[in-house]
Amino acid sequence: MEIRQTVMDDLEEVMEIYDDARKYMRDSGNVNQWVNGYPNIELIKQDILDEKSYVCVDCNRIVGVFYFNKGPDPTYLTIYEGAWINEEPYSVVHRIASASRQKGVASHCLDWCFNRLPNIRIDTHRDNYIMMNLLAKNSFSRCGIIYLEDGSERIAYQKVI
Repeated sequence: MEIRQTVMDDLEEVMEIYDDARKYMRDSGNVNQWVNGYPNIELIKQDILDEKSYVCVDCNRIVGVFYFNKGPDPTYLTIYEGAWINEEPYSVVHRIASASRQKGVASHCLDWCFNRLPNIRIDTHRDNYIMMNLLAKNSFSRCGIIYLEDGSERIAYQKVI
């Protein structure tokens, strides 16, 4: 598997992966995260223009997509019911999704991110047991609660290598 920046020509495949991920979330009991078409095409186009969207490619097929950014995230400035592991420079991963029936993609993406900056913060909805299991499998520590710009609560995680 290789990881590269997303380009506009990838948009249709990327949006199909997000559509599948939303359906999988619903089928798994997570009906409150990624609602109302989130992430929408406008957001993903902006991620691409900002050069913060990446795809994971296997056998010339996009099998995963994620947002990766080095630097502080405004939603991580305040954490409740806990604390971050450290206040060193960190990167963030958002909107990670993999093609259905493709194993190991998300872990591969996280490994790639750690090779760029070995201090990552990430968050997820309390109903997203699949993501929580992925984070536990990859040795992330639960640090506390953060709130998104719209006021939605998320469980915050961090891992430092």
